[in-house]
Amino acid sequence: MFKTAQGQVMSVPDIAKKIFEFIMSDKTNSYEITVGTDSQNFDRTKMVEVIAVHRKGRGGTYFYNIEFVRRITNLKQKINEETSRSLLVANDLLDRLQETFLENDMLMEDLDVSFQIHCDIGRAGKTSVLIKEIVSWVTSQGYVCLIKPDSYAASDIADKYSK
Repeated sequence: MFKTAQGQVMSVPDIAKKIFEFIMSDKTNSYEITVGTDSQNFDRTKMVEVIAVHRKGRGGTYFYNIEFVRRITNLKQKINEETSRSLLVANDLLDRLQETFLENDMLMEDLDVSFQIHCDIGRAGKTSVLIKEIVSWVTSQGYVCLIKPDSYAASDIADKYSK
C-alpha cells in the first residue's frame, strides 16, 4: 500500500484513479509519470518505492511505499532489487491507468503523458559500472530510463523517505 505526501493510504488502483483525475483536471497540459525506488541499509534494508506525477510547469504529486526486507549488502543486488521493484510497480500502474482511461472511453495515448523509470544510479560513484546493464534492462521493458542527476523520483523523493 502506498501513501500520499499527506499520509493517506492508497492502493495502486486508487492511485491510477487519482492520477486520471489529476490529468483530467487539465487535459491540455503535459504530464510525466515516473516510478523510482531507493533503499538504505539499517538492521534491514529499507526500500522506498515512489510514483510521481509531474504536471510540467505546474507542480505535481507523489505517492510512496516503504517496505523493510532482509539486509542487502551487495551493491549490484541492491540496485537490481530497486530496479525490479520499480518495474513491477510501473507495470501494475500502467495497466491500471490504461484500464481507468478505457473505463472513461479514453486512451492515455491521446493525451501528452510520458512514463519513465528513475534509477538511483549515476556516472559518479560505485553505481557507474551498472548504468549500461540497468538502463538496457529498463528500456528493454519499453520504458524510458533516467539516471542521476535526472532521476528525481528515486534520487530525491524516495531518498527523502529512505533515510
